[in-house]
Amino acid sequence: MKSTFRHAPLSLDAGLLILRVFAGGLMLTHGLPKLMKVMEGNTQFGDPLGLGTELSLYLAILAEVLCALLVILGLFTRIATIPLIITMFVAFFVVHASDPLTVKELALIYLSIFLTIFFTGPGNYSIDRKIR
Repeated sequence: MKSTFRHAPLSLDAGLLILRVFAGGLMLTHGLPKLMKVMEGNTQFGDPLGLGTELSLYLAILAEVLCALLVILGLFTRIATIPLIITMFVAFFVVHASDPLTVKELALIYLSIFLTIFFTGPGNYSIDRKIR
């Protein structure tokens, strides 16, 4: 049994890399269409927190594009997960609050992933680790 877990740090770092790249990459599929929408001049968006539709859209783009890219790279990772955590928290508990779990479960999955990355850090295969 001990030999199975002898390389646990490598497994942990590889797992964190995979988690970061997939979660960040998939988050980009939500953020890039919003960015394209803004580039076309369309700033219509929901206003779940009463901040205004444009500000809400720009904050979502910041999280879902810029922060997702930072998470993928493992650069300022813990800081970059904070806007993503807030965005997914709002999506789950505010935007989709009255929806059935099957509709809002993706936001909950992303929320749990970004919380995990926040608490564990990016792992050794990250720019954060290289500049430390």
